[in-house]
Amino acid sequence: MNAITPITTTLKDWETDQEVRWCPGCGDYAILKAVQRTLPELGADPANTVFVSGIGCSSRFPYYVESYGFHTIHGRAPAFATGIKLANPQLDVWLVTGDGDGMSIGGNHTMHVLRRNLDCQILLFNNEIYGLTKGQYSPTSRQGTTSPTTPLGSVDRPASPCAFALGAGARFIARGFDVSKELPNVLKAAYHHKGAAFVEIFQNCIVYNKDVFNDFAAPKGAEDRQLWLANGEPMLFAKGTQGIALDTEKLTLKVVDVIDGDWQAAGVIVHDVTNRSIAHMLVEMPFGPFPMALGVLYDDPRPTFEAAVMAEREKAAAGKEPNLAKLLAKGQTWTVTEGGPEL
Repeated sequence: MNAITPITTTLKDWETDQEVRWCPGCGDYAILKAVQRTLPELGADPANTVFVSGIGCSSRFPYYVESYGFHTIHGRAPAFATGIKLANPQLDVWLVTGDGDGMSIGGNHTMHVLRRNLDCQILLFNNEIYGLTKGQYSPTSRQGTTSPTTPLGSVDRPASPCAFALGAGARFIARGFDVSKELPNVLKAAYHHKGAAFVEIFQNCIVYNKDVFNDFAAPKGAEDRQLWLANGEPMLFAKGTQGIALDTEKLTLKVVDVIDGDWQAAGVIVHDVTNRSIAHMLVEMPFGPFPMALGVLYDDPRPTFEAAVMAEREKAAAGKEPNLAKLLAKGQTWTVTEGGPEL
């Protein structure tokens, strides 16, 4: 848990005087409100909170949260977040990015902030399109996506942000979507994880990729295609009439019917957030035959990057005198006196 003294705030304390400027109907509005509503429940302090973003629609976020904020450069938000956390490890750092910003030009930086395990919350808004630059296909766009850069349809295989994060060594992986009532609970879980917490948030782009997630994220009527995971609870969906079981022959997951609520007889798996192998399977489940896995997929903390750096600094400084003048004079130095040679 973050080592920041909880304080009492309200949603209004986290709203700025800036006009919120996204396209009418954009899913970013719902995500912003979810974050602003969640922060008071966490006891977060605006004076100790920093939002860092790169470039893209999602990256306007720091303007709209009454805290410290850095709107940085394309794909490089993780580098700035790392510097901020190392300069002051007590700060509560949130990193906001998108599928283009974080998975394309910033993919390398995203990988390293995850493998290093910097203590921060990483919110990746995934609308499967480049919105700010007018609708080009992105690394997460589905095959067949038509756009200004793929007028005949994209032939690329889309990247999976959660699979990428797991492959990079992330110790916390979660999913949600913009208008979900469960999103605040996902954000809370990410906040309480000590280390890099990666949250993929499916976000509707009303202009360039409208309703692409409606099969599982429509405001009404898609509940049966959502698998909301809870640690220690069976993986049930469709009002408990179906569940996820392990095919022991193929070592893959499968959908099973649950008769009369007897999920144990059906072989439904109980979710264990520390099971990395099952997390990989959940991330890779093809939507259609399977529901969309949402909530906390994986949560298994390990020591953080900044804690290791701080310990190394303390060890290096132990027993040494902090004397800058002495340090500068050490080695090949000389003094020029009056009457000496011209330089």
